[in-house]
Amino acid sequence: MAASIRLRRIGALAAVAGGTYFTVLSNTPIASSDRAASSPTLTTVKQKIADPFAAVPSRAAQESALIGSSAANPLDILVVGGGATGCGVALDAATRGLRVGLVERDDFSSGTSSRSTKLIHGGVRYLEKAVFNLDYGQLKLVFHALEERKQVIDNAPHLCHALPCMTPCFNWFEVIYYWAGLKMYDLVAGRRLLHLSRYYSAQESVELFPTLARKGNDRSLKGTVVYYDGQMNDARLNVALACTAALAGAAVLNHAEVISFLRDEGTGRIIGARIRNNVSGKEFDAYAKVVVNAGGPFCDSVRKMADKEAKPMICPSSGVHVVLPDYYSPEGMGLIVPKTKDGRVIFMLPWLGRTIAGTTDSNTGITMLPEPHEDEIEFILDAISDYLNIKVRRTDVLSAWSGIRPLAMDPKAKSTESISRDHVVTEDFPGLVTITGGKWTTYRSMAEDAVDAAIDSGKLSPANKCMTYNLQLIGADGWDPASFTVLAQQYVRMKKSYGGKVVPGVMDTAAAKHLSHDYGTFAERVASIAQNENLGKRLAHGYPILEAEVAYCARYEYCESAVDFIARRSRLAFLDTDAARRAVPRVIQILAAEHQWDKSRQKLEMQRAQEFLETFKSSRNAQFHDGKHN
Repeated sequence: MAASIRLRRIGALAAVAGGTYFTVLSNTPIASSDRAASSPTLTTVKQKIADPFAAVPSRAAQESALIGSSAANPLDILVVGGGATGCGVALDAATRGLRVGLVERDDFSSGTSSRSTKLIHGGVRYLEKAVFNLDYGQLKLVFHALEERKQVIDNAPHLCHALPCMTPCFNWFEVIYYWAGLKMYDLVAGRRLLHLSRYYSAQESVELFPTLARKGNDRSLKGTVVYYDGQMNDARLNVALACTAALAGAAVLNHAEVISFLRDEGTGRIIGARIRNNVSGKEFDAYAKVVVNAGGPFCDSVRKMADKEAKPMICPSSGVHVVLPDYYSPEGMGLIVPKTKDGRVIFMLPWLGRTIAGTTDSNTGITMLPEPHEDEIEFILDAISDYLNIKVRRTDVLSAWSGIRPLAMDPKAKSTESISRDHVVTEDFPGLVTITGGKWTTYRSMAEDAVDAAIDSGKLSPANKCMTYNLQLIGADGWDPASFTVLAQQYVRMKKSYGGKVVPGVMDTAAAKHLSHDYGTFAERVASIAQNENLGKRLAHGYPILEAEVAYCARYEYCESAVDFIARRSRLAFLDTDAARRAVPRVIQILAAEHQWDKSRQKLEMQRAQEFLETFKSSRNAQFHDGKHN
């Protein structure tokens, strides 16, 4: 019986693969933006974003632009939420020639968008569902995600790259099954293929992934199938979106919270919002023809400001990840197990010089600072230990965090069966368009759909169609993987010693590569600060993050707090919580000089940073249960 089921599965794969080939050839999507690729407006916007001397408008200027709106002269669109989707909406709308504002109550990417798996993927599991459920809708989702996957990488190549992922096989059926399925994944990708998947023998596999176990649990490794998906630095990509939107003309303001909506007295339609600047405490009104709610997991609380009786459309799910030392996985090769012994997916991926492992998928409440539970961390460590030949220890956990996935339900649906990982766009209150659900990979097309809906709602008049398909983000134009060599050859890191003496230091390869990948073609600005302002010292031992980055981010990336820097401008809190804790005093010292903070503000920043880092469960604040991973 089991054998016949397996044969039917392989037969289904083969049958669908044939049909898929012709679908790829006949249904390759052509974005509306492709038709506008040669427009003069796009050329102008691209020149502005690529300008090596470009600087985002100041925070004060952005706030003034929002305050300058009025009932008689409103913005076209006001976006609520500064995650990937919200910043994508702001960029899309601004490049269509619309007047756009965006407010985020915390920081850009402070929520789900910085706590992702860091993969840009088409959805191998969705392809499997499409095959075995004969679900063409699921297949279209995979087509679309693979199309967007390649475009995200092309639009920000310094922040995104292709990553080979190894799937271990412990019997020959798994070899055939995964090989056929992943070849089909290649086929569906069509012209957007990153690299071809292939099979490796057991010996080749352990040479590529030395910590992979060949034997264990009464089984032996028969080989692996390696396929390619994309990987990103999610929070930096989000910040790049916000800064690119600002250069394109959007008024983006982080640490600015919507506290109520403004309504037309006659029709009751939403025409703007009352906003509180959480940095200064100042409140002001911003008027807009349409408000776009891109609040992620918090979109229901935004909707309830418009209508207390609004039916919930978010089913929150918790995803926990842990970060381990680099020796757990080789550089440039991930490990993904599609189905563990309890049916879950588990992975280990190299990321920014460390190893990220996950993930869980469980029901959760909605909170600003979600925390991983110890049993979730233990589950991940247990799961990966089944596939490794080294001891997996809780003391090796450098950082652990939880993110909330905003799984979407259509509020007009009659049952919860509509819960989906696809996105939902709805206007269930006049003047308020909500976009939620989806995933990082498809943020650009989600934003396009939301702007289209806003244009219909507000009867707006854009100057052109969506242009973000081929629009590179800030720092991408002219960047290539060898760009770091310019930094290494032409700059030095001037450092202040403990005695106060300034000494030169080499711009080593690790620091040069780090700056090049994080800032793209704008890395030379950071290197200039390191050289000319004596800020070339590393912030934390073992990490290439420089003091100069704090000053640069305060000046050019709207970095307004110590947490903004350690969590979103750099990724130190996610990579190594204890290293971030040690770096905080110096980060605050530099930010205080940039923003003219007094002693009380510096003390407050220290307190907030400590509270934030307590939610990241490194080995320091672990709660051991049975000592299994001691």
